[in-house]
Amino acid sequence: MPPATNWRRPQINQGWLARLLDSKTFLIIACLTPALGLLMVFLTYPLGLGIWLAFTDTHIGRGGVFVGFENFESLWYDWVFWGAVFYTVFYTTVATVLKFGLGLWLALLLNENVPFKSLLRAIILLPWIVPTVLSAIAFWWMFDAQFSIISYILVDVLGWRDTYIDFLGTPWHARWSLVFANVWRGIPFVAISLLAGLQTISPSLYEAALLDGASSWQRFTRITAPLLMPILAVVLTFSVLFTFTDFQLVYAITRGGPINSTHLMATLAFQRGIPGGQLGEGAAIAVSMIPFLILATLFSYFALARRKWQQGEAND
Repeated sequence: MPPATNWRRPQINQGWLARLLDSKTFLIIACLTPALGLLMVFLTYPLGLGIWLAFTDTHIGRGGVFVGFENFESLWYDWVFWGAVFYTVFYTTVATVLKFGLGLWLALLLNENVPFKSLLRAIILLPWIVPTVLSAIAFWWMFDAQFSIISYILVDVLGWRDTYIDFLGTPWHARWSLVFANVWRGIPFVAISLLAGLQTISPSLYEAALLDGASSWQRFTRITAPLLMPILAVVLTFSVLFTFTDFQLVYAITRGGPINSTHLMATLAFQRGIPGGQLGEGAAIAVSMIPFLILATLFSYFALARRKWQQGEAND
C-alpha cells in the first residue's frame, strides 16, 4: 500500500478582475447602483428642488430669491389652503374606510367557493385597470347636471325626484361624488390584495375552529383578522398614500371646483404652481403634505411590528 500523501488543491492565481467579480460587496453595489441612480434623478432631485422652491419667491419665467418661511406664513392665513387641508383629510378618511369595508367584504366573498369565482375576480379588477382619466371622464358624464344617468333614473324612471341633481355644482354634492368615484376605483386594489392574504391562511385552522364550535364572527376575529393584520397594514398604508395624493381623478372631474371646495392639497399645489405661475407657493403647499405622508409611513411601520408578536417573538 503506497504511503499517504498530503494532497492540496493547486493554488490558482486569480487576477484582480476575477477577485473583484467574486466579491459579494462589489456585486451588491453593482446591482444597486442603477436603481439608486434612477431614484436620485427622478425622486431625490425633484424632492430637494421642491423643498428649495418652497423657501423662495420663484415664479414661472422669473427666478426667485430665498424668502425663508414667508410662503408658509402666507398659507397660514389662506382659507383656500385650509379648505384643501380639510377636504384632503375628509376625502382620505372616508374613502379609505369605505374601500376597506367593501374590499374586505369582497375578499371574504371571493375566498369562498362561489360560482364563476375566476370570472368575478377578473371583473372586479376592471375599475383598477381602466386608466384614471378615462374613468374620470365617465364619472364626469354620470355627474353632469344635464345628462346625468343617475338623475335620469331617479327622475324619469323611478319618479323619486322632480329635478335633476347638480352633482358637481354644489360643494357637498361634488365632495361626495369624488369620494364615490375614488371608492369605485380603489376597491379592486384592496379586495385583490386582501384576497391574496386570505389564501395564505391554512384551512386547517378554520376546520379546527369549526370542530370547537366557533361561530363565523369568532373565526373572523380569532383567526382571519390576526393573521391578516400585516397585509392589512401594508394595504392600508398604500391606500392612504394613494388617496391622499389623488390628483388625476379630482382634477379631471372638478378641477377643485365649485368655489375651491374640492381641492386636495395636491391639486391646489398644482393650480398655484403651474397655471398660477407661483412656483414658490405651490411648492410650499406640496411640502406641507410631507408630514401627513410621514405619519402614514410611521403607522405602517408600527403596525407591521405586530408580525413579531404573531410569530411568538418579543417585540423590540
